[in-house]
Amino acid sequence: MSASLLQRSLSAVWHPCTQMKQHETLPLIAITRGEGPWLLAEGGQRYLDAVSSWWVNLFGHCNAHINQRLREQMETLEHVILAGFTHEPVVRLSEELAALTGHALGHAFYASDGASATEIALKMSVHYWRNCGRPAKTRFVSLAGSYHGETVGALAVTDIALFREAYAPLVRAAATVVSPDARAVESGESARNVAIRAAAALEAFLAEHHTETAALIVEPLVQCATGMAMYDPEYLRRARVLCDQYEVHLIADEIAVGCGRTGKFFAMEHSGTWPDFLCLSKGISGGYLPLSLVLTTDTVYQAFYADEVARGFLHSHSYTGNALACTAALATLEIFRDDDVLAANEQRARWLARAAEPIAAHPAVRHLRQQGMILAFDVDATPGFARRFHAHALAEGLLLRPIGNTVYWMPPYVLDEAQCAWLGARTLSALEKALAE
Repeated sequence: MSASLLQRSLSAVWHPCTQMKQHETLPLIAITRGEGPWLLAEGGQRYLDAVSSWWVNLFGHCNAHINQRLREQMETLEHVILAGFTHEPVVRLSEELAALTGHALGHAFYASDGASATEIALKMSVHYWRNCGRPAKTRFVSLAGSYHGETVGALAVTDIALFREAYAPLVRAAATVVSPDARAVESGESARNVAIRAAAALEAFLAEHHTETAALIVEPLVQCATGMAMYDPEYLRRARVLCDQYEVHLIADEIAVGCGRTGKFFAMEHSGTWPDFLCLSKGISGGYLPLSLVLTTDTVYQAFYADEVARGFLHSHSYTGNALACTAALATLEIFRDDDVLAANEQRARWLARAAEPIAAHPAVRHLRQQGMILAFDVDATPGFARRFHAHALAEGLLLRPIGNTVYWMPPYVLDEAQCAWLGARTLSALEKALAE
């Protein structure tokens, strides 16, 4: 049965971010069910989902609370067009998210995935400036090594060659400024010093290009897809001041780092500031259903509020504000509140740090770093390390997908102390085997 299912998948399914030919030697794994942090395969094997299935699954697979809320919602309303209509789940979710920002960001616009949220924020920024009589402000700036999605608009602010170069003829590339990546520390410096240097480079760019620049887009505190580059919140504080000074919007892409990943619900909270646009996706629905959104300010919203249709924000898709997806998000927020998840994650992050201590001592490991529930380290290894490590991790019962030579943990918020220790031991074993191969 398994061989048949896998062959059917290879014949009919084109898998994402995958060179399909690699599955000639690294077979697909057929998953039959999920239980908490575990994925169970057809053959009886189980895997600890240490990357939360691409960073989306916050509270384990088949979470009883989210399941119950979805069953209740399915009996009343699954979906309705959001143009000209509304419903309780989308209104309540918008209100609760606004409250989490202290109502600094009081308006929510919905989509289905992270790249779409990025594009909404970019389009909204440019359209805002046009509505305000500043039509020249149509360009963007992002950090070196940034990742904001793979649709054509999002690729414009994504600075990862593998994604960007293949589709370069379609992309209107943004400018990039130096990243505040703390791994760039020089002798005697701190991560804050690196952030200050990077902010100075941003200031020099904005001083010259602010008249045509609509927005700066950043992944707050952790640039994930470039190898979990972590940086000091001082950069965000200074970026906020500079964006105000030069009349440029600040877009916070919290698609991967929001929803408690960094230790606070929003990563921007570490800086004590708010952006003009905040993008959420991935974990907001607990890993259940596609959902993304952009939160923005009343100032932005009012710039679109007019009699003329052309001044309204012209963006939509069929499943905008889907009632089931919003219900999953509301159930996710209920778990955060009722289980005091952020406080519990402080202890969980300490367990992860302790589990990683033997890894940090390995002679091939560099820059072990952690921000809340994200832990990463770099490995001195020969080309092909990521593929070798992934295969050995699977053999150890772990789902881990290195980014180049960077191994990272981004597990669901349900691991206990013993599971954290098990994750550390099995990761070290997979590392040693991958390096020896």
